[in-house]
Amino acid sequence: MLDKVEFALADGEIVALLGKSGSGKSTLPAHHRRPHSPPTPGARAIVSTTSTGPASGIAMVFQSFALFPWLTVQQNVELGLEAQGMAPEEREKRADAMLELIGLAGFGGALPRELSGGMRQRVGIARALVTDPDVLLMDEAFSALDVLTGETLRDDILDLWDGHQIKTKGILIVSHNIEEAVMMADRIIIMSSDPGRIRSEIRIDLPRPRDVDSPAVRALSTMCMV
Repeated sequence: MLDKVEFALADGEIVALLGKSGSGKSTLPAHHRRPHSPPTPGARAIVSTTSTGPASGIAMVFQSFALFPWLTVQQNVELGLEAQGMAPEEREKRADAMLELIGLAGFGGALPRELSGGMRQRVGIARALVTDPDVLLMDEAFSALDVLTGETLRDDILDLWDGHQIKTKGILIVSHNIEEAVMMADRIIIMSSDPGRIRSEIRIDLPRPRDVDSPAVRALSTMCMV
C-alpha cells in the first residue's frame, strides 16, 4: 500500500528509490510498465522527462533477468523491436550494435543458460536500451549478482550514461542498497513502510565517478541510514 507518493524524473537525471522490503518502492515501476492496469492506491508518481508531459517510451530491467530461455541472446534483444514492427534486417543491425555497446559482441547466438549471471543481466539491459526508451527503470537490477559483478555492471551503465552513448533521458533505480544509490543517483528518494510513503529526499551534487571511500560519499550513506 502506498500513501500519496508523487515525484518527477527530469531530463538528464538518475533518481534512486531507496527503501526496505515492503515499502512499495517496486510498485511504482511495475505500475508504469502496465499503463492500462488499475492504478495502485496511493501511487501518484510522475515519470516524466519534460516539464510538459509523460515520457514516450519506458523500458524495464528486472532483478531476475526475465529472459526467454529458448531464444538466443540476439532474439531476446530483438523482442522489443519486433513488437514495434521493425523489419528483420533493421532489428538485427540495431541489436548487434547494442550488444557490442553493452560488452556482448559475439554472443548473439548463445542461449541464456550458456551465460553467467552478469552476462544475462547485460542481455536484459541491452533488450531494454535497444528500443531507445526515454526512461529506463531498473528494479533491483544488480541484487541477484555477486558484489564485484554488480559493481562492474553498475559502472558500465554509468559510463554509457555519462558518456551520452545511449538516448535514454532519465533512469529510475529501485534499490535497497544504500551504496548503489549514493554511487549512481543525482537524487535519492527514501521510502518508509506501512504504508509506503516518501520519507525524505537527498540531492547529490558530486560528480561521477564517485569514490566509495571518500568522506562525502560516506556522509551521504550515513544520511540515508538515518
